Amino acid sequence: MIMHNGRVRYLIFFQYLGTKYSGVMKAPPHQAVKGVQNYLEDAVRSLRPVNEVSLSISSRTDTGVHALGNSAHFDLQRQNGKPPFAEEVLVDALNFHLRPEPIRITRAYRVPGGFHARFRAVSRTYVYRLATGVTHHSCTPLTDANLCWGLRHMDLDVGAMRDAASLLVGTHNFSSFRALNSETPFKDPVKTLEKVGLELGDAFVHKHFHRDIQFWELTFKSRSFLYKQVRRMTGALVAVGQGQMSVSGVKELLEAQDSQAYPHNLTSPPEGLFLTRVEYHRSDDLLR
Repeated sequence: MIMHNGRVRYLIFFQYLGTKYSGVMKAPPHQAVKGVQNYLEDAVRSLRPVNEVSLSISSRTDTGVHALGNSAHFDLQRQNGKPPFAEEVLVDALNFHLRPEPIRITRAYRVPGGFHARFRAVSRTYVYRLATGVTHHSCTPLTDANLCWGLRHMDLDVGAMRDAASLLVGTHNFSSFRALNSETPFKDPVKTLEKVGLELGDAFVHKHFHRDIQFWELTFKSRSFLYKQVRRMTGALVAVGQGQMSVSGVKELLEAQDSQAYPHNLTSPPEGLFLTRVEYHRSDDLLR
């Protein structure tokens, strides 16, 4: 796994709270608010490698979106012919240089020189956290602030939401559930969703929290997603749960295959969304 001149490629898995960042991707130098990638690359540079530092992020997340299991690869060659960092040493060193940012490296693996974190990923899982019965933002536990979507009313028609979610599972043209951006003409709108589920969730400090607030988690799993697809699907499913859209309305929206058909102001906010897992084939020898 050592490339020419002692250069090694590493795959890292990392977490972050996205509230204060412009997103996970690197922001340009003139931009005041930086991306998570800016801080990760600075941490790698602090190890004083010989080579130019450039991370390839597996999964893009927007401003305010969080991650418990994003991944990236980069190459590293140490000075003066020193041997490559052991994986656990690299994790500790990067976390030392990331302080006090809410960014943590959880794992690191040495991988072959041709490995690519984005293109070798076989699935990505997102969880969207909902909190019902939040009549005012101050009702949300401090430990859940900016980490869920607070809905005023307690009641959700969970059965209808699950019926609507089942319509999204499988291979479909998801044009109606993507927001337009500069990459739209180059992205295939046909995606295969392996899972869309709705389950009860918890406050992060459930044992010590006694307000009448119910947490729910929507889970989405696919090889890849379109721009804002998860937040748009979440917004539609919540609208079904609140009686603002019918199950058949979700079916019609999916069949419209038109991003302009998606109702205005229905997209869920970013703060409830977590990228929880990026998976690779076991043949990549990453699950040791």
